[in-house]
Amino acid sequence: MAAQRPSTLGALRESGYQSRSVKDELRSNLIRKLEADEELFPGILGYDETVTPRLVNAILARQDFVLLGLRGQAKSRILRQLIGFLDPEIPVLEGSEVNDDPLQPISREGRLLVEEAGDEAPVTWVSREARYVEKLATPDVTVADILGDVDPIKAARGGHLLSDELTIHYGLLPRANRGIFAINELPDLSGKIQVGLFNILQEGDVQIKGYPIRFPLDMLLVFTANPEDYTARGKIITPLKDRIGAEIRTHYPETVEIGKRITRQEAWVDRDGLPVEIPDFVAEVIERVAFRARKDKRVDQRSGVSQRMPITLLEAAVSNAERRAIRLGEEAAVPRVGDTFAALPAITGKLELEYEGELQGADAIARELIAGAGRAVFHDRTGGADVEEIVGYFESGGALQVSADAGARACVMGFEQVPGLLELVDQTGLAPAQASDGVRAAACELVLEALVAERRLSRSEGGRYGPGRPERGPGSGHQSSSGSL
Repeated sequence: MAAQRPSTLGALRESGYQSRSVKDELRSNLIRKLEADEELFPGILGYDETVTPRLVNAILARQDFVLLGLRGQAKSRILRQLIGFLDPEIPVLEGSEVNDDPLQPISREGRLLVEEAGDEAPVTWVSREARYVEKLATPDVTVADILGDVDPIKAARGGHLLSDELTIHYGLLPRANRGIFAINELPDLSGKIQVGLFNILQEGDVQIKGYPIRFPLDMLLVFTANPEDYTARGKIITPLKDRIGAEIRTHYPETVEIGKRITRQEAWVDRDGLPVEIPDFVAEVIERVAFRARKDKRVDQRSGVSQRMPITLLEAAVSNAERRAIRLGEEAAVPRVGDTFAALPAITGKLELEYEGELQGADAIARELIAGAGRAVFHDRTGGADVEEIVGYFESGGALQVSADAGARACVMGFEQVPGLLELVDQTGLAPAQASDGVRAAACELVLEALVAERRLSRSEGGRYGPGRPERGPGSGHQSSSGSL
């Protein structure tokens, strides 16, 4: 198939190839996907009724756009998937730095090549992946980086005057001609760089420093921005915002179930060797930690709580279970609620705290978030099951000592001492009798941790459960990974 592609300008003309703009190309391919009911943004979950329709409208309207949202909302991933709406390949003049259309070259080099070689001008084909150019905005980016500048070396080697168009060193924007140009964190660009984007957004051309020419470019410009950046580091200047066709707001998962699907999709949990079994209620506890953090007044909500937090928390909890299983020679790694306490670094580094939160400390807040998430999952999953028999056992002097490093079978044997505990997890469906020891142990621990969070039970640092002690806060016993189930 590749051998049949035209390799010269004359062959390209004979093939009947017709040029079209990038935005027309994106629009046409999007319409084809819509008609075929194809998935538009694979792996992007939770945006079907909110963000995706607005993206579709912007592309159909041939508009440039900015994705505005907090960190960890898949903005960059969406931009990179836009190449799926481009043609698989397009022809360009061979050697062109700006993807010159063989039928309508815009650079001086391209025009000279066509004049000199005529129909024999060589044509090459560029893949859709090579037509996506992305730049992370930083304060040190210059106009020359984006647009271009005079290249004295080119002038000297070619014997050209500095005013000659052949001495241009093209920046990233011209090199993205006939493709998609993306700028991440747009507010971080200095004001003068943003001004340099005015022409390309409105008139479709740019002026490169030092040259009395207008350089017509064909591309889709897309941006990402974080609302917090408007005050923390910079802003999108008003005239530039006015020229961007659409401002599309992204958001965090709207339901725990969608959040769980995203986390499971992104987290690395399929380890090379030991099988991993993640109880669904443990995955929900981890997801609820993020949901609770996004509502906690001690956490800076302007900064947001990235979806990366539950992803890394799940990975770290699985790793703790994996470490335990390897040491004990177990057949599978099954994370438990206690493993999330051992994974606190996956939480604390991702929380930006308000003043009150700073006073308490990220570690203490993270423990409370886990404890509250466990309590919420227990009540949602069991519907307020009767736990009086379990609480009564401890209030009457009963105790239970199970280390966080204890194996699944040893935990189940310990939980058998507590009247009604195994029966409760079986009857409520948390862990039916036929479930593995790892899942049954995790379910029993969820029940006990929920009761500790409610202060109906207490737990020492050594993993000893006893009667409730109201003065101890939720999760206070989890001072180390070895101090809990």
